[in-house]
Amino acid sequence: MTILDTIVENRRKELNLLRKRTSVRDLEQCILFNRKAISLSEFLLNKSKTGIIAEYKRKSPSKGIINSFSEVTEVTSGYFREGASGVSVLTETQYFGGSNADLLHTREDSSFPILRKDFIIDEFQVIESKSIGADAILLIAAVLDKREVIDLARLARSIGLEVLLEIHDESELDKVNPYINIIGVNNRNLKTFEVKIDISEKLAEKIPYGFLKISESGISSPQIVKNLRDSGFNGFLIGEKFMCTSDPVSAFCEFVKDLI
Repeated sequence: MTILDTIVENRRKELNLLRKRTSVRDLEQCILFNRKAISLSEFLLNKSKTGIIAEYKRKSPSKGIINSFSEVTEVTSGYFREGASGVSVLTETQYFGGSNADLLHTREDSSFPILRKDFIIDEFQVIESKSIGADAILLIAAVLDKREVIDLARLARSIGLEVLLEIHDESELDKVNPYINIIGVNNRNLKTFEVKIDISEKLAEKIPYGFLKISESGISSPQIVKNLRDSGFNGFLIGEKFMCTSDPVSAFCEFVKDLI
């Protein structure tokens, strides 16, 4: 069993427990459920922004604790203030140190799009995402079959959420459907955690026309962003590059300066 399999299995167990305490109706009655979501796609296409979806996460399965001291609202608001097109917030607890509370706090008084990054495998989580203030959700092709991707993406769009489908190889493009807004190419193999930045470059021209495309993981320098832009990418999800420093917002600022 890979670490990805373990994470997903753990998520299923957590969901079973959560359903005993909270119903879909409870989620739909949350104040945030009826708010109009902010379009991540529009912000990615906004030329006044960087195209970067800057990520907040405390740890990862491969590297352990990355940052245990930076406060979520200070970091996420700082990212956006300095030019991020949106922010990504991890909500998985055991392996990434996140929580729904992190996203809820980020949503407070914010006017930027928030991507909920988690291992979404069930419709309950889609409804939950809207109830805690997310504007977009991540669906990972490696853990979902084609039918599941369609059903989850359709539900998300029906309640106003955008959908980012994450792929890692060409075979997963078969799971793209009209309910997807953005296709993300993860340069990290989620089964081995090996990172190869050329994965994005190889898949760039194979992504169907009409979808925004972003590159994820392993983006360690402004030059890589420039190269990926030349390959047709609209956005770039970057987290560890900033979060592994003592001041993630300052690290983001320095990175952006070199993009000009």
